[in-house]
Amino acid sequence: MSDATAKPAAPLDEVMLAMDVVDTLRHRQDLVTRELDGTAREAQLIGRLREIYRQQGIEVPDHILKEGVSALAESRFVYDPPPPGLNTSLARLYVSRKKWGRPVLLALGAVLLLGIGYFGIYRPFEEREAHRSQVELSEGLPAQMDALYKTIFEETKVQQAVVEADALIKRGKAFAAEGNRPGAERAVTDLTALRDKLRQEYVVRVVNRAGVQSGFWTFPEINTDATNYYLVVEAIDPDGKTLSLPILNEETGQTEVVAQWGQRVPESVYNAVAADKRDDGIIQTNEVGIKSDGFLDVQYQMPVLDGAVTRW
Repeated sequence: MSDATAKPAAPLDEVMLAMDVVDTLRHRQDLVTRELDGTAREAQLIGRLREIYRQQGIEVPDHILKEGVSALAESRFVYDPPPPGLNTSLARLYVSRKKWGRPVLLALGAVLLLGIGYFGIYRPFEEREAHRSQVELSEGLPAQMDALYKTIFEETKVQQAVVEADALIKRGKAFAAEGNRPGAERAVTDLTALRDKLRQEYVVRVVNRAGVQSGFWTFPEINTDATNYYLVVEAIDPDGKTLSLPILNEETGQTEVVAQWGQRVPESVYNAVAADKRDDGIIQTNEVGIKSDGFLDVQYQMPVLDGAVTRW
């Protein structure tokens, strides 16, 4: 269409009046339905609209009223919502971003921090620890076993210690090769205990203090016709310190770490010690045995029997 034939744009106030007419018609649906049943009644509808505006003190030209009626019929000035779809959903989501934007950003930030913490810090740390543990299991623990075995071999004065150490190191290295860390660590612990036992030095003495028993006797439950005699003893190191040692209780079958225990002895030994104490209240011959450096067992100075108790 040329500029000469184009319809001139309506002034803004006329457009606003036409929009108001459409709004009035939309709010008076009873009037619209009744009057727009036929096109011949358009003039009557315009008359009614004119009267409505006059009651409000507003003079609206007929061509404006007619324009409003035509605009309503053509659905002008009426908002038709867009059909549902992806674009509509995205647009609505964007418009409402002030409601969800901050929480979403905070959530994304938290996820990002967690991701950085997990993949950037925790996982590398876990991998380093796993590698370190594997190196220790395959190299560190076997090296400790070798060092302990060498020390035991050099310091022992009895073949029994070498035999025990040899069995422990073979078992420990087998555990390490299998990836059994607790088993390998237990072997190191046992080898360490064997080394420390070799290095121990102490004297086993009969306890001879006021208010403390030096001996006792019992009837064993499995044979009440027999009598077991015990001396109450303790281990004293070269510095005069009382040691706590693991002692197997023959009555319970349990090993307990105690500072005093009852060592079973023949009746003759028990009676000799008792007579020694009755003589002047002091046990002159009180050394039962000596544990020397490089040995595993106590070398007894008086006859003893196998068996001990930790409670009496």
